[in-house]
Amino acid sequence: MDAVVQRVRTSWTKKSRGGPEAARRNAAPTAFLLPAGLSCALHEVAMGESESFEPRTWVTDLSDPGTILREVDGLLRVDPPKVTMFGMPRRDRRPPAVRLAPGQWLQWQINYRIVGSCSGEWSYRLETFNVVHGSATPDVFLGVPTRRVDERRSLR
Repeated sequence: MDAVVQRVRTSWTKKSRGGPEAARRNAAPTAFLLPAGLSCALHEVAMGESESFEPRTWVTDLSDPGTILREVDGLLRVDPPKVTMFGMPRRDRRPPAVRLAPGQWLQWQINYRIVGSCSGEWSYRLETFNVVHGSATPDVFLGVPTRRVDERRSLR
């Protein structure tokens, strides 16, 4: 399969829900430059409140990109990203899969509120999946996506 996925995860606590900390969180990018020469890979980017939203990046294979990808009739089918069973709000109805022609790319965003099992404290996460069908230039995700799916909800 000829695809590149960039999964950007931003996580925070109630400390970053308002004021200057929220401004810093909201300024965190949802797309990054890819490493040069990347093909058929998963580029992971993680940013957390505890690291002042400084990005940490690594590259792995596409064995678990967080969504199901498959080629069907020359198109890349991208199923909705996996959701955590511990995250709120519940998403009983999910958008349909998106099909991408070669050269097209998709940005899919989904957010969660998660209750800590020990402390009961809430934490929050925004996941952005940038997916391109075909070869990828380093700046492919810095423009306007061909398709966009926004599953973000109010997290209270």
